[in-house]
Amino acid sequence: MTTPTVVAHRGFAGQYPENTVAAVQAAAADGADAVEIDVQATADGDVVVFHDRRLDGRGESRGITDGTGVVWRQSTATVTGARVLGTDERVPTLEAVLSAVPAHVTVNVELKNPGSDATRPATALDADARERATERWAPFVESVVGVVDQFGADVVYSSFYEGAISALRTRAPDAPVAVLVAPDSVTAGCAVARRYDVDAVNLPLSAVDGASGDRLAGVAADLDASRNVWTVEDWQDARRAVDSGAGGIIADYAGLDSYVRP
Repeated sequence: MTTPTVVAHRGFAGQYPENTVAAVQAAAADGADAVEIDVQATADGDVVVFHDRRLDGRGESRGITDGTGVVWRQSTATVTGARVLGTDERVPTLEAVLSAVPAHVTVNVELKNPGSDATRPATALDADARERATERWAPFVESVVGVVDQFGADVVYSSFYEGAISALRTRAPDAPVAVLVAPDSVTAGCAVARRYDVDAVNLPLSAVDGASGDRLAGVAADLDASRNVWTVEDWQDARRAVDSGAGGIIADYAGLDSYVRP
C-alpha cells in the first residue's frame, strides 16, 4: 500500500467554507498535496470559483451564499459580493485563489460551466456534437488558461464535459488533464479519457469496489492514466479508495491519509 496524494475537495469542504480563499489557505496549511476548485464564468466573462449553478437554493443548488440568481447571468461584482455559508468569505475570482495557494500545492481546476445551459456532462459525444461543444467551451477555456498562465501555477485541469476536455487539449495541449467520471457513466467517461489520452481519471467512490470495481477494471484496463477517487468522507472511504488502486483521494476532510499509510 502506498500513501495516496491528498486532494482537498473544494478546500476540504467538510471543514471550511468551500471554494473560498480561506478554504484553500487552510487546506494547504493542513498538508494537502493539492486543492480542487470549481470554476465558471460570470455574465462579464470573468472566471469565478464556485460549484453550484445558482448562488441561492433553487433547483439542485444548495443555497450556500446570501446571493441570488444563476452565476453566469450575474455580474462579477454581484457574484464576488456574495457571502459563503454565513461567513465573511465571499465567492472569489480564480486570480484570488491562485494568489492564495502556496507554490508547492497543486491546484486542480475543475471546469464547471462556460456560461451556458447547453452543456452535456458525462457523455461521450459524436463528432458533430463534439465540435459544437468544443466551440461552446473554447472562449471560457481561453479565459481560464489565460489566468493560470499569468500565475505559472502548478495546475491540473479536470471536467465532466467532453467539450471542455477537447477545448483544453486544443488550447493547452501539454497541460495535465483529468476526466471526471460520473457514477452512472463509467463507460462514457473512460471513452473520453481514452480519446484524449488524459493524465488522470477521477472516479466516484461507488465505481471502484465490488461489482462496479470489477466492471471498471475491465473498461479501463488499457488506460495509461493515474486514478483518483472522489469524494472521500472518512477513513473507511480512504481505505476503500486506496485498496482499489487509487493514487489519489479527493477528500472533504484533512488527515484521512493517515489511516492508509504503509
